[in-house]
Amino acid sequence: MAEKNVKNMIGKVFSDIADAVETGQFGEKVKVGLTTLGSEHGVENLVKGAEMAQEKDSSIEVVLIGPKVDSKLTQVIAESEEEGYKKMEELLDNGEIGACVTMHYSFPIGVSTVGRVVTPGKGREMIIATTTGTSSPHRVEAMVKNGISGIITAKAMGIENPTVGILNVDGARQVERAFNELNSNGYKINLTESMRADGGSVMRGNDLLAGVPDVMVTDTLTGNILMKVFSSYTTGGSYESLGYGYGPGIGEDYDRLVLILSRASGIPVVANAISYGASLVKGNVKEIAKAEFEKANKAGLKDLLKGLTKDTKKSEDDDEEVVAPPSETVTGTISGIDIMDLEDAVRVLWKEGIYAESGMGCTGPIVMVNEEKLTKSIEILSKAGYVAGDSDPC
Repeated sequence: MAEKNVKNMIGKVFSDIADAVETGQFGEKVKVGLTTLGSEHGVENLVKGAEMAQEKDSSIEVVLIGPKVDSKLTQVIAESEEEGYKKMEELLDNGEIGACVTMHYSFPIGVSTVGRVVTPGKGREMIIATTTGTSSPHRVEAMVKNGISGIITAKAMGIENPTVGILNVDGARQVERAFNELNSNGYKINLTESMRADGGSVMRGNDLLAGVPDVMVTDTLTGNILMKVFSSYTTGGSYESLGYGYGPGIGEDYDRLVLILSRASGIPVVANAISYGASLVKGNVKEIAKAEFEKANKAGLKDLLKGLTKDTKKSEDDDEEVVAPPSETVTGTISGIDIMDLEDAVRVLWKEGIYAESGMGCTGPIVMVNEEKLTKSIEILSKAGYVAGDSDPC
């Protein structure tokens, strides 16, 4: 048995040497998965993007997760989107792939994705923090966390001291004050200046177009719209042809490196998203995230966030104790509920014995329930005064 293992090891060494001589790439390749079901442009669109990514960078090995296709790329067979997500999670958790690119994924509250675009004004790359997912149900708290997620991603991409700007949306000034407080407490945030004459770290539309900051901080829904505009303004919207996709889900203590693409993403964006994922693996984004959150917490991040949200949270005495029913598969989605009411809506369903979870879909906040209980859940939420809609299409 020992002799057989030695022979296998020797065989692998010679195989690796042969690959290295052929490709010029020495050392282990970065394995990035890609789920191939769910695109509006079909499986072939995704496969071509994957082949392009691997062809352009010999340090990447793309692993296709989906139905069998005619391709030389490594393949893990999955016949449905649900099966594909399960395979993706298994491969990530087992360390068989370092990152995975997919069309849709329900991140837990506290995790949101960091997009990357090429701005039209000067052709400069810019990180948009964030683009899908929910860092927090509270807008300003979410934007502060989004800024940290953007800094983490920029550092993993090799930008040692990224410049940060805050988009001029509701809550921008509160976010600016929070960043200045963190700066004073020792967590350094390199706030930049607007290109407009009056300056300041609150960014205008001009700054977006020119890509003034390395990291543009915004709320997630605005970020999602910006990604769609920057990705498809040359095509009319049906085909996203520019940029690197909606990026990796970043959050404190979150360990899966999952990157998001729109279902409208075209071949160039698919290839770029895979490259983006590989760069984050090489840049040790998980270790950087741990270090950055540790430094931010040391500078009083948690107390600062509590101060931001204390006025919008009910006192514990006013909260009725509600126990969640036994968990079950939640593939049915309900949209149309304001993000500030999301957790309360979940508790309404728990009271009625229906297990539910909160999340963020393509069009905004969603409540997720078992598919068989979707109609009943919508009725319950509607009676409770929530504007509950149908499923959330991507």
